[in-house]
Amino acid sequence: MKTKRTFLLLLLCCAAQFFTASAQTVLLAGDYPDPTVIKDGDDYYMTHSPLYCQPGFLIWHSRDLFNWEPICRVVDEWRGSAWAPELQKVDDTYYIYFPSDDTNWVTTAKNIRGPWTKPVDLKIGGIDPGLVISPEGKRYLYTNGGQVTPLTDDGLARAGQTQDVYDGWKYPNEWVTECMCLESPKLNYHNGYYYMTSAQGGTAGPPTSHMAVCARSRNVLGPWENSPYNPIVHTYSASERWWSKGHGTIIEGPDGQWWIIYHAYENGAYSLGRYTLMEPIEWTKGGWYRLVKDLDITKRAGGNPDPSDNFTSPAIGWQWSAWKENLTKVASIKKGAFCVPGKGTSPKDGRLALITASDKRYAVQVDVATDKKNATSGLLLFYSEKTHAGLMADAKQLTLYTNGDNTETFPNKYGKELTIRLENLSGKLNVLVCGKDGVWETLRAGIDISGFHHNKLGSFFALRPALCSVGQGDAEFRTFRYFKNPESLVKE
Repeated sequence: MKTKRTFLLLLLCCAAQFFTASAQTVLLAGDYPDPTVIKDGDDYYMTHSPLYCQPGFLIWHSRDLFNWEPICRVVDEWRGSAWAPELQKVDDTYYIYFPSDDTNWVTTAKNIRGPWTKPVDLKIGGIDPGLVISPEGKRYLYTNGGQVTPLTDDGLARAGQTQDVYDGWKYPNEWVTECMCLESPKLNYHNGYYYMTSAQGGTAGPPTSHMAVCARSRNVLGPWENSPYNPIVHTYSASERWWSKGHGTIIEGPDGQWWIIYHAYENGAYSLGRYTLMEPIEWTKGGWYRLVKDLDITKRAGGNPDPSDNFTSPAIGWQWSAWKENLTKVASIKKGAFCVPGKGTSPKDGRLALITASDKRYAVQVDVATDKKNATSGLLLFYSEKTHAGLMADAKQLTLYTNGDNTETFPNKYGKELTIRLENLSGKLNVLVCGKDGVWETLRAGIDISGFHHNKLGSFFALRPALCSVGQGDAEFRTFRYFKNPESLVKE
């Protein structure tokens, strides 16, 4: 009987994949995990987990849910790693709730573009906050594990004890997952019910681990009834394009069509992190939502904006953030140069300005000045202090990093200015350099960086291109470029 039940489940799952795959849309490629999105009149706003990258909580704006543009970063600094935020608007105030340093915080603004207040410690444990408001105007903050805590009327402090009110959805024992890991409660009110969309199964681990499930209740505190259409999104096989699909938020589009926005890894591209995806949903006669089986999506997402930067604007661009510090407090742009003060003695303790890559195969390059006193500067692919690869340069020598402290040195024969290019070809790294003569030299080809990702190293980071400044002087970077097609650069 168990074997027959498993077969039927797999058959139904395969059928669901067949009907819904064509309706999947990539909103943002690369590491944009834990999406939280709100509808504000004709506008939509979305943000994601920044982890250690500061300033953080990059806000994206859209009018159609398909095309997004970055407009601002919200929080300058925080302690620890910031995960899975909750963006909401209540009356005339915007809120971002987020966990870091073993507690949950809240920051507010009257204008989405700021200024935002200094985050306040709610003294509530757990992760993945989700805000809900009762008909009487009482506010509650859901967190992982099916827990909920009452808040004060302004939403800025705890107002009572935390309760356990939801146990999650029991998925089949034979499913291959990482853990139960009930988390990511996102709440909506629709047609007399509160709907809670949660994540289960673990965020990474096996490709089939993650999922998004739905439960509903007439009351903000439950009891919660699980949907007969669970899981709403899930990866059923490692052969699918998207792995570990989950952490969903439902939202109504401008034309009345509803959607679920969630994150997932692309098959074989763990190092890029978790993309933001979207699929259409529909409301059944019984008052549940489920994926739409057939919907002709004529619109297409615009894709990621180009992170290339000529450093002509006096303000640091939206694409840049620093590792474990506020970049805007230390770096500046002067006369077309990105000036980044150095620190430390190597990339593991140096100053980093990072961007998010969005392609399995890409190249990045930057012009570097090597004549700056007491400064060493370069271009890296950075996962963490222990795991990175790339090239650093000063007036005398070049230092090639292949994996953290693994290095090789070369004399600097290129002079006071050189250009470094890194080509990431699906996990194989080529390191190239050229001087003013424009002749490219490959220092090393085929460096294996395929294991620079969470399932091997932990911490849920992505492998990010990074400008690095080491020492006591100021590094100067000019003309940073991102290429989606590195093969076209061979003869450049």
